[in-house]
Amino acid sequence: MILIHSLVGFIGWILNLYTWIIIAAALITWVSPDPYNPIVRFLGQVTEPVLRPIRRLIPTYKTGIDLSPLIAIILIQFIERVILPSLLF
Repeated sequence: MILIHSLVGFIGWILNLYTWIIIAAALITWVSPDPYNPIVRFLGQVTEPVLRPIRRLIPTYKTGIDLSPLIAIILIQFIERVILPSLLF
């Protein structure tokens, strides 16, 4: 049982970290970043596998705003607050 609690806590920590990475990637798009900057490249490589499928479902050409980071964060929060606690029972 302790192993399950530790594993759920670790997964929660990883999801929280990933949320902050998504926020950083979204904020950096507001400026004109150098695409060859290692930090910009890292953020793109880490977040694109999650954001790309969401962008396919909700294209930005209809709204003009990329809502994929917001939707990804909402999904991560759902996993953290609903699914992970249900694993503990």
